[in-house]
Amino acid sequence: MKAHEIAYGQRLLRGQAPSYERLQARLAGDGSEPHDQPRAVHCGWGRLLIGHTYPDPVCLAEALLEERPGERDIALYVAAPQQVLAQAPQQLFLDPSDTLRLWFTDYRPAQRVFRGFRIRRAQTAADWQAINTLYQARGMLPVDADLLTPRHLGGPVYWLAEDEDTHAVIGSVMGLNHSKAFDDPEHGCSLWCLAVDPHCTRPGVGEVLVRHLIEHFMSRELAYLDLSVLHDNRQAKRLYHKLGFRNLPTFAVKRKNGINQPLFLGPGPEAELNPYARIIVDEALRRGIDVQVDDATAGLFTLSLGGRRIRCRESLSDLTTAVTMTLCQDKRLTRKVLDQAGLQVPAQQLASNADDNLGVSRRARRGGGQAGGR
Repeated sequence: MKAHEIAYGQRLLRGQAPSYERLQARLAGDGSEPHDQPRAVHCGWGRLLIGHTYPDPVCLAEALLEERPGERDIALYVAAPQQVLAQAPQQLFLDPSDTLRLWFTDYRPAQRVFRGFRIRRAQTAADWQAINTLYQARGMLPVDADLLTPRHLGGPVYWLAEDEDTHAVIGSVMGLNHSKAFDDPEHGCSLWCLAVDPHCTRPGVGEVLVRHLIEHFMSRELAYLDLSVLHDNRQAKRLYHKLGFRNLPTFAVKRKNGINQPLFLGPGPEAELNPYARIIVDEALRRGIDVQVDDATAGLFTLSLGGRRIRCRESLSDLTTAVTMTLCQDKRLTRKVLDQAGLQVPAQQLASNADDNLGVSRRARRGGGQAGGR
């Protein structure tokens, strides 16, 4: 196919968002076998779920809910995220990132040459350790190289930037060839996990890593490169727009977990709540419950979910009876009720003089029970 024909075909594709129906139509038009199985690739920190290879929102939501503890799965190219979120609204969320695409016909080589480092593939155990040290310094998940999908099955490739003087790893990036990962009829690829050492003094490391990936995949006769960037990461967006990236109308969905917590919780109440109220408020926000602080000093707040509202004072609420409040407030009664219920409770006595208090502590250390006081 001639160059002008390729460029014309790409212009027709630019306004079209990835979807299952479009993918199947392209495969059929090329005479290829339609995808009968959803595709996912393990990147060492979690799976990339290729959203438009999943035939319906139920299948994609179920796959996201299979996320392993300590990992972070990402479903990209989700055409109708509201349908996926509707399957598990308390467990899934819409990632607040923008997806950008660079068509290689728009790419222009660099005019400036950056020196002092070189780019190579990660190969040895020492390379992975250096990459993980870098990622953890940037608040990112480390890569478990043993979990990576093999390259011959469409798995990713990690590249690193190595300082020529110190041989320290000062940057890293991951690339994925879509033609190998899911037989992409549009012959695309994507960039992930770009990171530069926060203490690096070499200029241009991030730009060189991105350009290296672009030119590597261009040499493989691919057509475009996609990436995902947080909507408020202005510094990264300036670099990507300078290189020719433009917004792609598609979405990403993730599972709610401790790693992703800052992405779906939002800023939360700014009020200075005491520790007891803050524990309840933070947990409510993690579960998608709205919080309104009524009086921070007194620890008063209101929880709202759907059409239901409950006022709380720390761990007490409108549903707490006067009897229950009395039992919680008087620690002697609290201990007595718990002891009668057969629960193990700490030893307790009223604070007295220094010698008596010391004796209680010594008995506790000898195994006579934990000491507690009022």
